Amino acid sequence: MTRHVPDYSFETAAMTRGLARIAGVDEVGRGPLAGPVTAAAVVLNPTCIPDGLNDSKALTARRREVLFDAIMSCAEVSIAHATVEEIDTFNILRASHLAMERAIAGLPIPPDHVLIDGNMTPRGLTVSSETIVKGDARSVSISAASIIAKITRDRIMVDLAQQFPGYGWETNAGYPSKSHRLALRNLGVTPHHRRSFKPVHNILYQQENVSD
Repeated sequence: MTRHVPDYSFETAAMTRGLARIAGVDEVGRGPLAGPVTAAAVVLNPTCIPDGLNDSKALTARRREVLFDAIMSCAEVSIAHATVEEIDTFNILRASHLAMERAIAGLPIPPDHVLIDGNMTPRGLTVSSETIVKGDARSVSISAASIIAKITRDRIMVDLAQQFPGYGWETNAGYPSKSHRLALRNLGVTPHHRRSFKPVHNILYQQENVSD
């Protein structure tokens, strides 16, 4: 099985079409039961691309931290979120796309073209774009965005874990680990839990029935 190593070929191809400012966009946090969904948009400087960029999931936590600092020091970065309330109001896909749209809009200069991880273009996007399946392992700009988004969201969950101890968010980042599910049953639902997600919804439903 051939492993993809992300490169700058998608960016170069867009530049040959006259599109000068290329942003990579990715989001993290679709699967957790708690916390926001976080997106990042990154415009890399072609003369200052950090070595070792890859899908954030393929990197060690220490390597992600090193690359986070490197990206922040030499690239244009915008980070945005969609809240738990927005996730529950719309749905996780739409909320993910909202976070992406906000991240792109937050760049200091609008990009000419956007490379998006996945196979769906956010419907509110007005800029030229293309989707790339497994883009975080194929485009260095998307790799950079995936690292920024993951580190940012992980830090948010560590902070929330201090306010709501017992759920293990400092290690599970809100994902439905066995210990998180157990804590949800024993400690109950916090304001940061996604009520539209089945494990959380089921506990709220059980509590309503007990109170009735």
